Amino acid sequence: MLFMLKKTLIPFLLPPGIFIVLLVSAAVWFLFKKYWKAALANLLIAFFMWSLSISSVSNAMLRGLESGFNVPRNPRGDVIILLGGGVYAEAPDLSGVGAPSADALARIITAVRIQKRLNIPVIVSAGRVFEYTSVEAPIVKRFLVDLGVPPNEIIIEDKSRDTFENTKYTGDICARAGYKNPILVTSAYHMRRAIMSFEKADMKVTPFPVGFMSSENDQYTWRDFLPRSLRGASIAIHEYLGLVFYRFAY
Repeated sequence: MLFMLKKTLIPFLLPPGIFIVLLVSAAVWFLFKKYWKAALANLLIAFFMWSLSISSVSNAMLRGLESGFNVPRNPRGDVIILLGGGVYAEAPDLSGVGAPSADALARIITAVRIQKRLNIPVIVSAGRVFEYTSVEAPIVKRFLVDLGVPPNEIIIEDKSRDTFENTKYTGDICARAGYKNPILVTSAYHMRRAIMSFEKADMKVTPFPVGFMSSENDQYTWRDFLPRSLRGASIAIHEYLGLVFYRFAY
């Protein structure tokens, strides 16, 4: 009984659940004071936040990005293009300073497995978004080497700031080196925007999505409708906005 109580209460004590509780409490107070519009506004915000935080909604949003992409069982190519996924630049690590984010680590591990199977080079495309942030590529390279990829099989592209620039600079590298059949490794939720960018640059790639966050066969229980995390919805919204921007800006 205590275990179930704990599992039920904790989602309402952590963000975003605690904010939903506060919004609903404010709505009740406004209702008591007969401030109908303020009460309704608080309830709508709470409902919107709750909706974005539950598994069924975030899963549906992410599925729209990840559907249509499958993991190739027998990938073929002459180079791997590994897109950066964020790093913790100052994090202490076994072989240096800096560590990849969870998303980036999933991409790195997959790139290593493909490289070991096909014995082809890896282009690490990961610069920095802003001048005051750290360049990702050297950290990613260090992890690739630690995981057994020969340093001479790693090509660094450290100028790109976004997905479109990933395409531009890796395209230049492929053209100079004569690579014709790149395998593109990135997160499944990011693959649609990445493919759009490569298509706009007239580059054909074999998509190799990693880190799927959605499923078409999820079975939901009552616990899945408790407030959880806004991460899935935030990722999905970011990607949908990126798709719209890339479609018209480039």
